[in-house]
Amino acid sequence: MELLSLNVGHARAVPYADMGVTGIDKRPVAGPVRVSAPGPKGVGASGLAGDQVCDKRHHGGDDQAVYAVAREDLDDWERELGRPLANGSFGENLTTLGLDVSGARIGERWRIGPDVVLEVTCGRIPCRTFQEHLGEKRWVKRFTERGAPGAYFRVIVPGEIRAGDPIEVVHRPDHEVTVALQFRAATTRRELLPRLLPAGEALHPESLAQAREYAAQHAG
Repeated sequence: MELLSLNVGHARAVPYADMGVTGIDKRPVAGPVRVSAPGPKGVGASGLAGDQVCDKRHHGGDDQAVYAVAREDLDDWERELGRPLANGSFGENLTTLGLDVSGARIGERWRIGPDVVLEVTCGRIPCRTFQEHLGEKRWVKRFTERGAPGAYFRVIVPGEIRAGDPIEVVHRPDHEVTVALQFRAATTRRELLPRLLPAGEALHPESLAQAREYAAQHAG
């Protein structure tokens, strides 16, 4: 299991982004890159030094500091779309090899390289910027239907990482709340929200609040 590619993006003016600019166009870098908690959502941006987040209302912050996608998922999409997808194509900071990213459990912790430890918080919700960036019709719907969104992480132990670093799963919670389940509950299957509660505070705070609210409304 390894970090195949480390990707960062710079603000670029585009007609389709709500803010008029976006940092979704991530490109591989040789590194090393410093990883640290960026601060709360709305204030903090990316957890990677040099990586820009333009719309801090919906992206970035401590609980969405780093985004990872499996190279295996990109390969599956390459076959379906009939075109190459470079590492970073989905706007991911980390392109991994040998890991089922969407199958990771909320609260699962990964050590990348000798020092950095990240914790899984939630899946990525697709948006119009993502669709226009890829240039694929009905992309939001297609991505949602696939149900393999990749994972967001918070930074537990900061440090430097680079492409080629090994990834080790150093903690795997004993609940069954995966990124894929959280994504389904947040998008097409809201009745699944109560099933997220065993993940507790490891969940992204917004997802945890949704699960608690739904469970309270449907109690009994």
